[in-house]
Amino acid sequence: MSAPIFAEEATQERAENARLSSFVGALALGDLVKSTLGPKGMNKVLQSIGSNEITVTNDGATILKSIYLDNPAAKILVNISKVQDDEVGDGTTSVCVLAAELLREAERMIETRMHPQVIVDGYRIASKTALRALEGVAVDHSKDTSLFRQDLLNIARTTLSSKVLSQAKDYFANLAVDAILRLKGSTNLENIQIIKKLGGKLTDSYLSEGFILDKRIMPNAPKELKDAKIMIANTSMDTDKIKIFGARVRVDSTGQLAEIERAEREKMKAKVDRIKAHGINCFVNRQLIYNYPEGLLSDAGITCIEHADFEGVERLSLVTGAEIASTFDHPESIKLGRCGKIEEIMIGEDKLIKFSNVAAGEACTVVLRGATSQMIDEAERSLHDALSVLSQTVKESRITYGGGCAEMVMSNAVDEEAIRTPGKKSLAVEAFAQALRQLPTILADNAGLDSADLVTKLRAAHHDGGCEMGLDLDKGDIANMAESGVTESYKLKRQIVVSASEAAEMILRVDDILRATPRRRDAH
Repeated sequence: MSAPIFAEEATQERAENARLSSFVGALALGDLVKSTLGPKGMNKVLQSIGSNEITVTNDGATILKSIYLDNPAAKILVNISKVQDDEVGDGTTSVCVLAAELLREAERMIETRMHPQVIVDGYRIASKTALRALEGVAVDHSKDTSLFRQDLLNIARTTLSSKVLSQAKDYFANLAVDAILRLKGSTNLENIQIIKKLGGKLTDSYLSEGFILDKRIMPNAPKELKDAKIMIANTSMDTDKIKIFGARVRVDSTGQLAEIERAEREKMKAKVDRIKAHGINCFVNRQLIYNYPEGLLSDAGITCIEHADFEGVERLSLVTGAEIASTFDHPESIKLGRCGKIEEIMIGEDKLIKFSNVAAGEACTVVLRGATSQMIDEAERSLHDALSVLSQTVKESRITYGGGCAEMVMSNAVDEEAIRTPGKKSLAVEAFAQALRQLPTILADNAGLDSADLVTKLRAAHHDGGCEMGLDLDKGDIANMAESGVTESYKLKRQIVVSASEAAEMILRVDDILRATPRRRDAH
C-alpha cells in the first residue's frame, strides 16, 4: 500500500468508484427533472431554507440552479442546462435528461467491461449521424411570410404547452410572436420589457407599444407631455450641501447661516440652469430630485421623474436613444432622447409612466397580470423561454417537428449507422439511439400513457416513412405533427444533442475525483 501523498482532509476516488460516483449524481439529477418534461409535466416547489420564499416552476434551468449540489457530475449537467438557457432559452430539461440517459446507457456498457474511450468514440459517430438526420428533416419557410408566421406561432404554442401558460397558449403565442416580429430580426430581448403586476387573471396580460417605467411623475408636473425631449441623468441633486463627515461649521449669527444656505441654493440654481440650457422638457434622474431643484425645473415647464430604478433607466436610455449624463457643462456632447408622448397610466391600482412612439420603434412592454406572485414569476419565465426561442428562430429559420418526432428520426438514423459500424463501437452507437428514444418514452410516461406501446408504434410509423409522426398526448395516440402544428426550433433540437453528447463524453472520461479543502489563511 502506497504512502498517502495528499494533505489532511483531501480525498481521492479512483477508477470504478469515481465513475460510479459521477453516474449516480448525473442519473439522480436526470430523474429529478424528467417528470417536468412535456405538456403533461409536473411542477416542483422550491423552498429556500431560512426564508419564506417559494418558487413553483417546471423550468429545468430554474430548478437546477436553485438546488445546492455537491456532486461534480451533477454540476456539469447544471452547467449544460444553463448554457442551453443562455443560448436558446428553452430545452433545458431535455438537454439534462438526454445527457443522463446517455450516461445510463454508458453505465450498462461499462459493467460489461467495455472501455469508456470506445463508448466515447461510438457516441461521437452517433452524434454526427443524429445531427445529419435532423438537418435532413428540417423545414425552412422563411421565404413565405404567412407560413413563417404560422411556424413561429406553432413554436410558441409548443413551447408554452409545457408551461403554466398552457391554458391560454394561443393568446400568449400571439403576444410573443407580435413582440418578436417588432424586433425586425434582432435577438436583443432588451427591447422587450416585462412588467409584473398582481391582480386580474393571466389573460388580462397585454402587449403595449413603447416603454412603461414603474415610477410616477412628480406631483407638480403635467401628467401628459407630447414631443418629449428627454435628458436621462445619474446625478446627485443635493451634492452641493456641506456634508463632509465630521466637519463642523460654526456661525456667530443666523445671518451667516442664511448666507451659507443662500450659497448652496445659488450653486444648485446654477446646476439647474445648466440642465435647462439643453432645451429639454423631461428630466429623468437616477437619484432623488429634491424640492428646490424640482420647483425650479417645474417652473421652466420641465417634467421630472426621480429615483428611476436602475434597469428601468438603462432600458429607457436604450429605447429613447438617450445617453445617461452626469455632467452638464457641454450641451453639444450630451445625447438627448426623444419620444412622441409621455403619460401616466393606471395598471390595477398602480400608476406608471408610459413612453409612446419612442426612437427605437421595436421597443414594447409586456404587462403580466396574475393572481399570485408565484404565478406571475412562472408566467414570466415561460414567456421568456418562448421569446428566446422565437428570436433565435427568426435568425435560424429552420424548424423540426416536436412530440418525439425529431428524436425518433435521429434514433432510426443512428440505429442504421450502428449496423454499418464495425466492432464494439456499434454497441455504443446503438445505445445512443436507445437514449434518444427515451425522450418520447418519458413524454408518454408523464402523460400517464402506455409508453412501451406508443413508442414502438411511433418507431414502426417512422420506419414506414412517416417522418412527421409524433405523440399526441391529448388523444393518447400517434399523429402527424405537421398537421397538429407541434413545431420546434431546429437550433433548439441541434443544441440539445450537441450539449448532451459533449457533457456525457466529458463525464465518461473521468477516472479520478480529487477533493481537497481550500488552503487555510493561517497555513504557512
